[in-house]
Amino acid sequence: MKFAIVAADSDEAQEAKVRLTHRYGSVRPKDADIVVALGGDGFMLETAHEHLGSGKAIYGMNRGTVGFLMNGYEEEKLEERLAEAEHVRLHPLRMHAKTVGGQEVEALAINEVSLLRESRQAAKIRILVDGVQRLDDLICDGILVSTPAGSTAYNLSAHGPIIPIGTPLLAMTPISAFRPRRWRGALLPHQAKVRFEVLDPKKRPVSATADYTEVRDVVSVEIYEDRGETVDLLFDSEHNLEERILREQFLP
Repeated sequence: MKFAIVAADSDEAQEAKVRLTHRYGSVRPKDADIVVALGGDGFMLETAHEHLGSGKAIYGMNRGTVGFLMNGYEEEKLEERLAEAEHVRLHPLRMHAKTVGGQEVEALAINEVSLLRESRQAAKIRILVDGVQRLDDLICDGILVSTPAGSTAYNLSAHGPIIPIGTPLLAMTPISAFRPRRWRGALLPHQAKVRFEVLDPKKRPVSATADYTEVRDVVSVEIYEDRGETVDLLFDSEHNLEERILREQFLP
């Protein structure tokens, strides 16, 4: 088993990389079976995006702040932990965005695709699912579509539902919806194709973000789960991602 050790730019992560590399060695990421990522959830997402479709598994250790997608940091028995870790295979969302200027941008999201207003004006967004119009005029700060892995991130902050790993669902959650005021979002089958159309995009500009890829001034955004792309994450068996998501639902 060959593994590469990579780290975020923070001093804490870089110092951990030096110690672990000195102790266990490290190959180049392109030659590795497993990539050990040291940092927080943001760095974990960056590493996962970098190795999407490569067949390499990503094992994160927390040297950041939140660390929901990370394992605890320990320097002992790293090789044994990697050998015994449980695999979680995720499929990202693919975003296809069109801008006011006619530009078309595609990006992948492991956590979520979110739309947000760019100005003081509330966004006005039409929602279609599988070609059927479901809301003709959502007035809001924004809206997002989340994977199960991302349901405990921005989606949870926007009061969206937590989705257990392995559940074939996506969460669609409004952000500060004004009209319809009582609409709290929807759970969609994972194969659903979502289309957001921005109404009056010049007066009410909206941006779209797939994880950390942002597109400004969009007029439409299409989102679907890309089953052709995969990322494998590794978790210690006693703290696997499924258990973390389940536990999150019972926090006060």
